[in-house]
Amino acid sequence: MRFAFTLLVALHGLIHLMGFAKAFGLAELEGLGQPVSRTAGVFWLLAFVLFSLTAVLHYLEVPSWYLAALAGLVISQAVIAMAWTDARFGTIANVLILVGVVLGHAKASFQQQVQQERAELLSQASTPSPQRITETDLQGLPPVVHQWLSRSGVVGKPAVSTVWLRQELQLKLKPGQDSWNPGRAEQVFTVDPPGFVWSIQTEMNAFLPVTGRDRFTGGKGEMHIALGSLIPVARATADPKVDQATLQRYLAEMVWFPSAALSPYITWEPKGENAAMATLSYKGVSGSGTFYFDHQGSFETFTALRYRDASVSQPTPWTVLAKETQVRNGVEIPVRCEVQWKTETGDWTWLQLHIEEIEYNSPGLSKPD
Repeated sequence: MRFAFTLLVALHGLIHLMGFAKAFGLAELEGLGQPVSRTAGVFWLLAFVLFSLTAVLHYLEVPSWYLAALAGLVISQAVIAMAWTDARFGTIANVLILVGVVLGHAKASFQQQVQQERAELLSQASTPSPQRITETDLQGLPPVVHQWLSRSGVVGKPAVSTVWLRQELQLKLKPGQDSWNPGRAEQVFTVDPPGFVWSIQTEMNAFLPVTGRDRFTGGKGEMHIALGSLIPVARATADPKVDQATLQRYLAEMVWFPSAALSPYITWEPKGENAAMATLSYKGVSGSGTFYFDHQGSFETFTALRYRDASVSQPTPWTVLAKETQVRNGVEIPVRCEVQWKTETGDWTWLQLHIEEIEYNSPGLSKPD
């Protein structure tokens, strides 16, 4: 889709050179019967320059590309109007580009909103402590949690305060869907206070880009999905079910920064030899989930009863499964996971994710989408 739009803009820009060539007698163009003044020819050239610039910026995914496009559209349509008989069909291309401009502006506004929300969340984060975690800090935890934290490598390292990560995703937007939708996401977390802001870019099909943003801040959860960053298709906020669901998501995802298991907001309860239930309570919201580990103490599965959305009356079994584990930043974490909902027709694996990059307590937290 991005390449096709870039090609459309580039070709449309090239066509404007015809008006410039006609005005300055550089070529004989039978398709342009109307005379073109040299002044108009300069504007035909300027439209070419602006559309060429737009094509380059759009292909490079520079967020402000649409500003050059908007200027090009104004000039292009003006010169088309002056040569309407010969150039009127260029209006069709301008309309298509205008749609892209609207979507581009909406995407830029969405990204700006996400950046502001991340900055607000990070401004509330506690300052990273220089003190390193010791075995003494793990005392009192269920034995399997103690084993997990020791194996993960957090002992001897400072506790994590903030996290930035980038994910590559494969999604199925509804049960029964055969093909996967590719996507990319970025996420920031804070440990004290517990919170996150997650944003995703994917496609419903080749022509419909989809953006989404989930967050848990101040004990409140919010989920938002929009077509083209413009048309809301799902929004959930100001609801206790959403608050709890996003809190439980945070709880499951702390396997990417295991030292958060020592948070004072979390209590642990053993559930057999290789499992323990964690309960996170913050700002009047509480949620639980059970972590399962192998005999060596590596994380395997997280399960919880979780609300899929605010419209359902009962929570649904929700599972996160580790598919591949690696050491990142000196800490063992699951880097490939699958996420499932249990439905009336069976397990629905709706998400496969891969952690491409992850940084702790790092300036990388300011990276844009």
